[in-house]
Amino acid sequence: MQQITLAKRTKACFDFNWQFHKGDIAMKRQVKAGQQGGLTDINVRTIYTKDTVIDYTDPKSATIFYPKDWKEIDLPHDWAVEGTFVDDNSLGSQPAGNGYLPTGIGFYRKEFVIPASDTGRKISIEFDGIFRNSTVWVNGHLLGNHQSGYTPSNYDLTDYLRYGKEGKNVILVRVDASQAEGWWYEGAGIYRHVWLIKTGQLHVGRFGTYVTTPVISTDSAQVHIKTTIKNEYGVAKKVTLVSKIIDKDGVVHATETSTQEIGPFESSEIAQQTVIKAPLLWSPETPHLYKVLTEVREGDHIADTYETTFGVRSIDINRNGVFLNGRLYPIKGTCNHQDFAGIGVALPDKINRYKLMLLKAVGSNAYRCSHNPPTPELLDMCDSLGMLVLDENRLLSSNEAGLKDLSTMLYRDRNHPCVFMWSMENEEPLEGTVTGARILETMVKTAHAIDPSRKVTAAMNHGRNSGGYSDVLDVVGYNYGDKGLAYVKDHEQYPGRVEFCTESTSFVSTRGEYENNWGKGYVSNMEKWQPDWGPFPGEDWADIVKYPYLGGFFVWSGFDYRGEPTPYQWPCVTSHFGFMDICGFPKDGYFAYKAAWDAKPLVHLFPHWNWPGKDGSLVKVQCYTNCEEVELLLNGKSMGRKKAIPFEKLEWPLVYHSGRLEALGYKAGKVVTKDVIETTTSPSAVAFNSDCTILKADGCDVAVIKVSIKDSKGRVVPVADNLVTFSIEGPGKIIGTGNGNPSSHEADKASQRKAFNGYCLVLVQSYKQAGEIRLKAFSKTLKGDELIIKVQ
Repeated sequence: MQQITLAKRTKACFDFNWQFHKGDIAMKRQVKAGQQGGLTDINVRTIYTKDTVIDYTDPKSATIFYPKDWKEIDLPHDWAVEGTFVDDNSLGSQPAGNGYLPTGIGFYRKEFVIPASDTGRKISIEFDGIFRNSTVWVNGHLLGNHQSGYTPSNYDLTDYLRYGKEGKNVILVRVDASQAEGWWYEGAGIYRHVWLIKTGQLHVGRFGTYVTTPVISTDSAQVHIKTTIKNEYGVAKKVTLVSKIIDKDGVVHATETSTQEIGPFESSEIAQQTVIKAPLLWSPETPHLYKVLTEVREGDHIADTYETTFGVRSIDINRNGVFLNGRLYPIKGTCNHQDFAGIGVALPDKINRYKLMLLKAVGSNAYRCSHNPPTPELLDMCDSLGMLVLDENRLLSSNEAGLKDLSTMLYRDRNHPCVFMWSMENEEPLEGTVTGARILETMVKTAHAIDPSRKVTAAMNHGRNSGGYSDVLDVVGYNYGDKGLAYVKDHEQYPGRVEFCTESTSFVSTRGEYENNWGKGYVSNMEKWQPDWGPFPGEDWADIVKYPYLGGFFVWSGFDYRGEPTPYQWPCVTSHFGFMDICGFPKDGYFAYKAAWDAKPLVHLFPHWNWPGKDGSLVKVQCYTNCEEVELLLNGKSMGRKKAIPFEKLEWPLVYHSGRLEALGYKAGKVVTKDVIETTTSPSAVAFNSDCTILKADGCDVAVIKVSIKDSKGRVVPVADNLVTFSIEGPGKIIGTGNGNPSSHEADKASQRKAFNGYCLVLVQSYKQAGEIRLKAFSKTLKGDELIIKVQ
């Protein structure tokens, strides 16, 4: 029989060449299918000169396209971060919650062509995330609405598209971000990737595979595969399913073949089992990955192909702690929102990877998605880089929409080896109530039905011992269980309870600041002030060492984030909770966790040693270390040697004299490391430090460029606040700037930024052309710098 060749599944990036309109446009509801017209279709009336302002409250405005009212953009896009800060406590779900940036309503529109050769294929569009309440039209047809800003949405376009000579296609997306889902900065717009997916009519369903490894030994690993196949033909089809397991080198480790008939317009789940011999186990230290290559065959031709990445690893969370691949594995985690300096929530993939690498550098092995499902690309990176994930559902809800969002997260993410547990909710008011327990039980049953391989928790800050709430969980999550040692007392009182510390710390500080300043909204790194529920950085790790059954914890938080500024509100627009600021520059608390989590000897001294006018005054000097002893020297003279108490700061009161401060770290009586801080002279130069010098010419890749202010000896001036202006030439653009100042109201989308305590940041993204990007920095009275980045 002659082999028939059909076009296989494609998943194409649909991020480029969109148009954006900020503000609402009245859309008259259609009363007959396909009659929406106007902006939702190609037959819109385009005007290039406008005598009067278009009244966008009039539904007739939706029939007019005036290009000057629309901006050419690529996705991901967050229009809120492009706005101006407003001192208005009504913005967001609580005062200061969203970082004082207005949201509102916006429209996205894109024209595109589908070739005639795609006739007969199934074509859908997948939005990884739109914040929020999005409505989609294609070619005059209203496709649907999706409320959540954190779960993906998918629409079947097949029937509504024009193919080949039938004409162009138009997609229109209305985004209403005026209502919040959380109490932090959430952005506004199509802020994650969009994909155009094409398959045959016989294909693997959406999120249609499920791979588990229930039995693992050094000799072999059982692999169970469930594949959902959809037959969208009007006749029954005899289907052959071929599943091949390959490793990173493409070596085939197993092949399973099954044959089954699927009725017209029906779906069928086909179960297969096989074995991998001598499997390589997945862990954060050894993130070995395999793939299932799925082929759906009809006769001699391949109707569809699909890939599923998975890892071979075992997770057990029990009364004794967390066990990964059979050994006790303390979780060294951080909680993280999804924004970043300069770009809001519209993160290119490179920035998510950059943030993960910063977390791994401090010794973290786990990431909590607070408090919502993440972008799927982040989970792919956690799989490949090695980072465990607590994947978290947004709301405590068992209504139709709530269970749909929960189910979507579970189906989408259940093959990721990085995901070690599901969190159903965070600090919901109904914790500890009978009503809450009923809702939670329905959610837990849903999670167990979709993914019986993982345990389920909830991040609780109250009500753990009432209403039967904890009884429906596999693992009871403790947010700030160190208060009164609640998690230790409960471990003894409830012998059947499995515990985990889902959140800890909440130490607030401003990078490079050593005095509280109400006017500027800064918090000292030296003292514990507000809030009163958290310890100093690192001290909470002592409980995990002493009580390993707690399993580990997630620090609140890895990075500062927009919104929820505590203890201040205006003028602060970002939080102070991170042990890194919103740019990823480390604060002093960062080194407390590095000392606790990394075996490499470390000494970190603070504050800085630039205190003009304080000569002869008393200054506290503090130190984080994992050494046994630390000796402090001021201008070569010993100020004393102290024994270190694990996970606690050392402190010396010193009479300030400018010069050189040095800390020597001792183990077994020998110096194993040191830290030096010096009094600098005045600022002299601007200096670039880029994370890369080569970018891909894909219109997506990003260089993260640290900018520092240095003195004549090349030392960073720790109090410098010089304004730095950037210019760029070549195939790239500046997509954002930042400096970590929680009270900065400077524009993020600008070609300049003031340094904050010595540093600022600029993000440069490539175009789709090869060449050289030439970035220059200028500052009054300072020597500038130049950076060349190759795009290839």
